[in-house]
Amino acid sequence: MAVKIRLARHGAKKRPFYRVVVADSERPRDGGYIEAVGTYNPVFEPAKVSLKGERIKYWIAKGAKPTATVKNLLKKENL
Repeated sequence: MAVKIRLARHGAKKRPFYRVVVADSERPRDGGYIEAVGTYNPVFEPAKVSLKGERIKYWIAKGAKPTATVKNLLKKENL
């Protein structure tokens, strides 16, 4: 089972809101996930990001790979 840290889209049409989730790579984008480890709201200026740093570090240590977008968010939050 390959585990990824990625975004799951929520929110209304043209008002996106994303959860940063740990999920099996074969699951659908908005399907079931193992754990929610943060949120990302790009509607606000600047975008609001809330992450659980300890849990993200835990999952990366277990072998989870962040997607490119999540990797950029982690860099901006200094994780």
